[in-house]
Amino acid sequence: MSTPAIQATGLTKHFRGESGETVTAVDGIDLTIGSGEIVAFLGPNGAGKTTTVDMFLGLTSPTGGTVEVYGASPHRAVMEGRVSAVMQTGGLLPGFTVRETVRAIAALHGRPDRVEVVIERAGLGPLANRLVKACSGGEQQRLKFALALVPDPDLVILDEPTTGMDVGARQQFWDTMQADAADGRTIVFATHYLAEADAFADRTVLMARGRIMADGPTNEVRAAYGGHTVTFRPPANVTGANGIDQAWLDDLRKAVAPLGIYDLEVAGASLEAAFLALTGTPMSNENETEGALR
Repeated sequence: MSTPAIQATGLTKHFRGESGETVTAVDGIDLTIGSGEIVAFLGPNGAGKTTTVDMFLGLTSPTGGTVEVYGASPHRAVMEGRVSAVMQTGGLLPGFTVRETVRAIAALHGRPDRVEVVIERAGLGPLANRLVKACSGGEQQRLKFALALVPDPDLVILDEPTTGMDVGARQQFWDTMQADAADGRTIVFATHYLAEADAFADRTVLMARGRIMADGPTNEVRAAYGGHTVTFRPPANVTGANGIDQAWLDDLRKAVAPLGIYDLEVAGASLEAAFLALTGTPMSNENETEGALR
């Protein structure tokens, strides 16, 4: 069997609270992520998701348990260029052009050969000579993605990767991500767009209160915890300008009454409903939710 991209066992992180009490941010989680997976990481505010990702990147050390990235410590995996991250804020020099930024990072990695490759991969060709400060938020996210690809990493960890992108740019970004995963690159992303996780993640990990509440193929998580809605469409011959024929409706009510059915409706289970059922946190609109799932 190949070495997992991420292997966490009993991973725990405690912090000292403002009053001196011990706060458990991550509570003994076990997680294995294989090569080539696209994994969505979701969790409400305070779930421990960000702390867990920080431990994957070696930005903070666990209080207990272990975490390995391709069989090595996270710090070593990062130093070897096997792991890159795209964070939501910071990290860019506004006075550089897009191409100058990529060249600078490529020089640090000793990979000048990757400059044009990653510019094209991130769809930045038309923006290559534009100053970073003149780029939109979505364009800057694409630039961060290009920088993450410079060392040609095996694992990319993304924090809210498509924030600020329009619909077309978001679709193009995920087309690239799926192509990379097909070539063996592992993608782990945190997002507040549940529809995005539903559409692009092979697997969803839901966290709450420092623990993993659900972990599995996204469609199975949705089906197991999302509930179902049933919708009924009447045949065309019983509908007209004044609505559905009342006599037909009466016959329908009599037919389903023994089953205790009323207001019949059919629809698939939703990932949002699963999120609510497992975390106890309702989802709001995209703008309001952006701060709630970090």
